Amino acid sequence: MAQSQGVACVYARAQRGIDAPSVAIEAHLSSGLPGFSIVGLPETAVREARDRVKSAIQNSNLEFPSARITINLAPADLPKQGGRFDLGIALAILAAAGIVPTRHLDSLEVLGELGLFGAVRPVAGALSAAMAAARVGRRLLVGTANHREASLTGDAVLPVAHLTDALALLRAASIPEAPPVPATPTPAVRILELRDVRGQAAAKRALTIAAAGGHHLLFTGPPGAGKTMLAQRLPGLLPPLTDAEARDVVRIHSASGEIELGRLLQRRPFREPHHSASLAALIGGGSHIPRPGEISLAHHGVLFLDELPEFDRRSLEALRQPLEGRGVTLARASGHVHYPANFQLVAAMNPCAGGRDCQSNGCRCSPGQQRRYRSRLSGPLLDRIDLHVRVPALDPKELLNSDTRHGSDETPQTAIRDARELQQRRNGGLNRDLAAAQLDDICRLSRPDRELLGRAVDKLTLSARGCHRVLRVARTIADLDGSPHIRRPDLTEALSYRSLVDAAGEID
Repeated sequence: MAQSQGVACVYARAQRGIDAPSVAIEAHLSSGLPGFSIVGLPETAVREARDRVKSAIQNSNLEFPSARITINLAPADLPKQGGRFDLGIALAILAAAGIVPTRHLDSLEVLGELGLFGAVRPVAGALSAAMAAARVGRRLLVGTANHREASLTGDAVLPVAHLTDALALLRAASIPEAPPVPATPTPAVRILELRDVRGQAAAKRALTIAAAGGHHLLFTGPPGAGKTMLAQRLPGLLPPLTDAEARDVVRIHSASGEIELGRLLQRRPFREPHHSASLAALIGGGSHIPRPGEISLAHHGVLFLDELPEFDRRSLEALRQPLEGRGVTLARASGHVHYPANFQLVAAMNPCAGGRDCQSNGCRCSPGQQRRYRSRLSGPLLDRIDLHVRVPALDPKELLNSDTRHGSDETPQTAIRDARELQQRRNGGLNRDLAAAQLDDICRLSRPDRELLGRAVDKLTLSARGCHRVLRVARTIADLDGSPHIRRPDLTEALSYRSLVDAAGEID
């Protein structure tokens, strides 16, 4: 874009969910009484940039133009929020005043909040902005604190620590080479191992199947049986994030303001919100531009909901669509924002409100109380959970026997990795993502096994969704054993994980 005297344009990026729409910062310096106005649907933090930018320019030993300054943030119908436009506004004003040359402005995009003394501070969504800038052939200029995040694109990013650094870059004859990306600190993260859990062989087997096929899982058992310990060990069974998955995770966490690159790149997300979490906290929400909720922060990872019946009923029912669609669209008057939510759900609950094992003589709850407690979970929600597993109270002898803590059979990562790689080659994804049209081919059963499944569907009153989930789980069990076909034991084991739920959606 050609720049004229008194006019300049700098390119930047807004934040809308994990998207980064382009924004042109147009500066016009005209004669008249000195003034400074910002137009283009700016919110409060953007309007306050007037004071930050003026102080930053003056405290950088530069003369603030004595003119009527108009800043237009185009397009005008896109809401602008935050301090992310400060650095771009300052550079546009200085370019329009002729203090810095404009020859490099068309090939750059600028992102950063300014301190009163000219320091460039980090902003949210730097990685999304860098990816969007690279798609249109521009390089991104960001604060030093955003350098590591923005460089995950693999494209050259230009970091600056101060407004004067940005001015020096624009005054250079050519844009300098990007400096090397500093190493990302990797805090020590202890991997929780499955062998730490005493006993519970059936629950460990179900956890292995869930890890291999990406299936959702519900543990039911009395307090202290090990449900939470089992759930916390699922991330350790899953393979590391791929580069593409890591970028997706960082973009979402950056949009929410939570960004710890060392931790995020080291292991898959594991989110465990308290049961008092609101609908907006779980699904996402907020005024103007909604922020991602726990289901999106668990993208490519695990969402653990302990004490499942204690969550608000509306919050639980809102999980039904993301469990199927792998994403959530949040509608507001200002527009729609889509966040990915490809998470693996692990939930835990007590068998009754008293928290005791209702199959023993120690339960104080009446049958009616038990039914009311279990009815807090709707049938459609339970129908979307592939594996329903009882976790009984641990026998004291098994709890105190240290020999039960060790064993090569409790390190199934190799089998899980091989099963997931097999699914990627065969399906192009995990078994939980198999489409209905693929089931006839990939989950083919023999005639006797089809008849067995038909009888089970009638006896357990399974829905079509439940039947398909049984087939997907059976396929995963076969993959763990390296079997090319689903065998009778694979099918019967998969059915055993659905027999805890009856037609009303209650746990037997």
